Amino acid sequence: MISTPVRSPKLFVLDTNVILHDSGCIRNFEENDIAIPITVLEELDRFKKGHDDIHFHAREFLRNLDDITGDVLSEGGASLGEGRGSIRVVLGGELERQVKATFLNDAPDHRILNAALILARQEPLRHVVLVTKDTNLRLKAKALGVLAQDYTSDKVESVDTLYSGHRTVEGMSSESIDAFYHDSHEVARDKLTAVTDPVANENFVLRNGSKSVLVSYRSANQSFVKVNKVSAYGIKPRNAEQSFALSALVNQDIKLVTLMGKAGTGKTLLALAAALECRATYRQILLARPTVPLSNRDLGFLPGDVAAKLDPYMRPLHDNLTVIRHELGDKDPNSQKIGDMLESEKLVMTPLAYIRGRSLQRVFLIVDEAQNLTPHEMKTIITRAGEGTKMVFTGDIKQIDHPYLDALSNGLSCLVSRMMGQSIYAHITLEKGERSALADLASDLL
Repeated sequence: MISTPVRSPKLFVLDTNVILHDSGCIRNFEENDIAIPITVLEELDRFKKGHDDIHFHAREFLRNLDDITGDVLSEGGASLGEGRGSIRVVLGGELERQVKATFLNDAPDHRILNAALILARQEPLRHVVLVTKDTNLRLKAKALGVLAQDYTSDKVESVDTLYSGHRTVEGMSSESIDAFYHDSHEVARDKLTAVTDPVANENFVLRNGSKSVLVSYRSANQSFVKVNKVSAYGIKPRNAEQSFALSALVNQDIKLVTLMGKAGTGKTLLALAAALECRATYRQILLARPTVPLSNRDLGFLPGDVAAKLDPYMRPLHDNLTVIRHELGDKDPNSQKIGDMLESEKLVMTPLAYIRGRSLQRVFLIVDEAQNLTPHEMKTIITRAGEGTKMVFTGDIKQIDHPYLDALSNGLSCLVSRMMGQSIYAHITLEKGERSALADLASDLL
């Protein structure tokens, strides 16, 4: 009888950016062991003070590490509990000859890579893997023969299989489509057997040749309801996807909406128009964006006071307000109300950092460029929602400015994947550009 060899636990060496991304990461490596280079602790020390998410993660991780019983400085490390491996802090040492010969300077990244290289040499019988969200460091590690991978615990499986929020069903009977044009505009689920496995607030284009109808599934009633093409504050939907989006945005029963799509599909414009249309329901409309530095320059480098510094970040939101005013016309009372709302702070544009820590009661919150948020940041924002608050997140997962996020690991993709099917959530991926033929062509070809 041939015995099956017991698989040795892997040894994962964590980079600082993994911890700043998820302070609870050490609980996600199952039975495998974890090594924390001393350089990582030195870097975390620099992030302890502050109010941003990375500062929270730094403090939380250091507290968790301090609470672990056992000697984390010993060679065997300290146990992380039943079913999990151990964790140890690896002290620094002389740089390996390979590292000295390859890199010009003695940087923290190179010290972390050096620690992984030493551990791989000391423990040749098992896999030593450097885990980092820094693409460049992964490439450097592979160049020196060190196994390296991204931190994937909060990644969605695939962009191609990500929920789009809408489907087209061909070959429907004329009777099925005609039923939605009766007085109730509603058809029970068991009457539409051609539509398979609908989830809450999923949208459908039902077609029979040239005849079609737009419908949305309501899980509470187990029925499909007709989606009418309605306008909001002068903005009219130009395609089926925009009709679905606007319907969800003005629906008071749906408290969380996500809109994805390339530039020019109308994500932010529709969200803003819907907020203005529903303004009487909410105490305040908040428009927020992550303040991702422009051209790698932090906010402090920009000239002027706080308002002047924030203007480059808020300019796209001002542009969308201008579009709405143009559609209404200067003499329209609703156009003049926009100025009044800005003056009275009923309509406020703010950096996202100013919203964290607040409790938002009866607020319509629009977060633009949400693809630049981490999953933890997304959770932090949504948990601010008080009674009567609605939140809308818009973004394009193909245009991410955050250095450690991609289409699979950003907070917007994670939110769509986790919230799909919830009765108070709706999502639409907008695919058709409506800004201009030039913008649409550039988005597709360049």
